[in-house]
Amino acid sequence: MRLTGSEIITEILAQEKVPYVIGISGHGNLALVDAFRRARDRMRLIMPRHEQAAVHIADGYFRAKGSPLAVFTSIGPGATNTAIGLATAYVDSIPVLQFVGETHVHMRGTGVLQEIERQRWSDLPAMFEPVAKRVWRIDNASQVPRAMGQAFNTMLTGRPGPVVLTLPMDVQAQTIDVEPALADSPRRRPHNRINGDAAALDAAAALLIHARRPVIVVGGGVILSGAEAEVRALAEHLGACVVTSMQGKSAFPEDHPLYAWHMGTNATTCGNAMTANADVLIAVGMRFADKATCSYKPGESFSIPPTKLIHIDIDPYEIGKNYPVEVGIVGDAQAVLASLVERVRALTPARDWAAAPYTNEIRARVSAWLASLRPLNESSQTPVTMGRAIAEVRRVLPMNGMVLTSSGNVQAQLYQEMPFSEPRTYISAGGFSTMGWAYPAAMGAKLAAPERPVVAMVGDGDFLMTFQEIATAVQYGIPVVAIVLNNQGWQAIRDLQEIAYGEGAAYGSMFEQEQEPITPHLADAARAFGAHAARVTHPDEIGPALQAALASEAPAVVEIMVDTQRGTSGGQAPGWWDVPVPGYYADRRARYDQEKSEERI
Repeated sequence: MRLTGSEIITEILAQEKVPYVIGISGHGNLALVDAFRRARDRMRLIMPRHEQAAVHIADGYFRAKGSPLAVFTSIGPGATNTAIGLATAYVDSIPVLQFVGETHVHMRGTGVLQEIERQRWSDLPAMFEPVAKRVWRIDNASQVPRAMGQAFNTMLTGRPGPVVLTLPMDVQAQTIDVEPALADSPRRRPHNRINGDAAALDAAAALLIHARRPVIVVGGGVILSGAEAEVRALAEHLGACVVTSMQGKSAFPEDHPLYAWHMGTNATTCGNAMTANADVLIAVGMRFADKATCSYKPGESFSIPPTKLIHIDIDPYEIGKNYPVEVGIVGDAQAVLASLVERVRALTPARDWAAAPYTNEIRARVSAWLASLRPLNESSQTPVTMGRAIAEVRRVLPMNGMVLTSSGNVQAQLYQEMPFSEPRTYISAGGFSTMGWAYPAAMGAKLAAPERPVVAMVGDGDFLMTFQEIATAVQYGIPVVAIVLNNQGWQAIRDLQEIAYGEGAAYGSMFEQEQEPITPHLADAARAFGAHAARVTHPDEIGPALQAALASEAPAVVEIMVDTQRGTSGGQAPGWWDVPVPGYYADRRARYDQEKSEERI
């Protein structure tokens, strides 16, 4: 066959069963877009209003379904607009395949329109290197089949992540002879799961069967691997407590008697108590980042040591990075846990945990945590408390519905308070804490699961960062619902400023004009785009408004005016977070000296 570089790409995408390509046309990708036009019976093109949103849509699609999409951009600013989306996917280990239009090979270094070339010719690919698992710089159409095979291999195996292929404009249009099978992309990568070392698995099993207070910490790697059943089997055989990180939330049913919710700064008292007092901790697919560990302060989230840590991760770099391990196991979460369950079952019979003192302790701590939420979750005050809004959404939304959230008070409080019972129903931006992520990511999730209700729960500041994507949802008929908790500013930062510096210290964090709140009427603006919309101001209006939005089967916005007073404007912060303030280093040194003195005593 004789195909252009662009046609080779479309053939391989079809071979990989990629259903959508997402991006914006420009002079730097004309040939590629034309190839998509001629392949439109095999893959649908979605055109967002901003390239950042294109990556977020692909990101949300993968998190909902576990299959990657392709993103394309033109040269220059269109490509640089994707950096935030790529960084978000990279930190959270989400596969995205991105094509970037680039300078013609024979014109590199001349300073063509939108070329960056003052240090190296056509130097734009360098900016993607810190935020992509790998970047391929293509110089000839003959390299495309091999690069495509390697790209799918790289983003889907080991620790997954986004990849970037740069496509010079002339390479996109260059015609070459290719083999009928092209790269035969699915056969260019391994299909097995990486299991752990046998001796390490034996050591982990021996630790677990003798543990009196075992805790399983479920990270995002469990969901990426599809290891939810193995986690449950191990927990129920041992009677082990289960807690989840933000990326692991929904991997374990949150009404289960062994579940203690979450550990960390913006987590739960019950989760922190269980992890801090574990004798053996088995962490699966998690990074031990600062918010999950209360900035590594001993005894807050974790006490490692004396707690003995078994750490399982596909990436050896993560094992031992932040805490010493008793047993470190490199491998796929599902494969390793399946082997571990087999060993544990061979060593000890299933425990009678239902009425055990340890299980009763978990129940009591969880009950106390949930009771502490009721005053705000059941409040009838106006403006609406965020807790009541979250409770109303949970009451209306089916358990198979997906909730996506980005960053700030909404994310933190939803994480603490809304229960989930099915995997991939809670989806959140994690380590990069990206604002503007949830709404376009929810569009991707809806494309992945059109039969299920999908909502994005966001603050107004978050929503306004990608608000224009309502136009995309309307254009393509993507019936995702945005639930916007409008507190007229960056409320999480305002609260943090006052916690750190005192009452009245908030500055540059609220939407104000002459010290009076100012906010657009987001529901009215959404209607102008052609979406279904409603603004509510009383808690009793939330449920009916959400039911109507879901029933509309159209893109919809439910705007809820929420309280802005600290104490009712967000959730609890049961753990410590290392935020420097004046006197910080002196105080920190004093605390360190005190802790060391107590250790010596």
